[in-house]
Amino acid sequence: MKKIGVLFITQAAVIAAMYVVLTFVSSSLGLASGEIQIRLSEMLCVLPAFTPAAIPGLFLGCLLSNLLTGCTVIDIVFGSLATLVAAVISYQLRNHKYPLLVTIPPVIVNMIVVPFILKFSYGVPLPIPVMMGTVGIGEMISCVVLGTVLYFALDKRRVIFHQS
Repeated sequence: MKKIGVLFITQAAVIAAMYVVLTFVSSSLGLASGEIQIRLSEMLCVLPAFTPAAIPGLFLGCLLSNLLTGCTVIDIVFGSLATLVAAVISYQLRNHKYPLLVTIPPVIVNMIVVPFILKFSYGVPLPIPVMMGTVGIGEMISCVVLGTVLYFALDKRRVIFHQS
């Protein structure tokens, strides 16, 4: 079993902190909750392409964000687990011939999970398929559009995530 080092823990902590800060920015702009969510923090979901530390970093960042922004227990648990599942799948796709496939798992996982959270935890009256569409649109903007910009900005500087 590979030993988890200080660099890994530091990277995970910084990613979690960035996720929380970006969620608060999105929340202050009125973008981070509701049927259409554009969490700027979701662009960080490309980071598993660069470091495995992004997996716990994104999970903890989402968990803390949901705790600190007053989400329901169901949202805290299942929203964070959705982020964890998406990060693991994205990490598995990191060496794919089409590297931007890492942006797709968060979109699909959140399209499936978040509408049920909205319906059963917040009582949003829209039909589940409609919410799948609205959540998907927000995730496409956050993960695919903004995530792609972040991916190309970081891809030129891979040394940032050097594993020792």
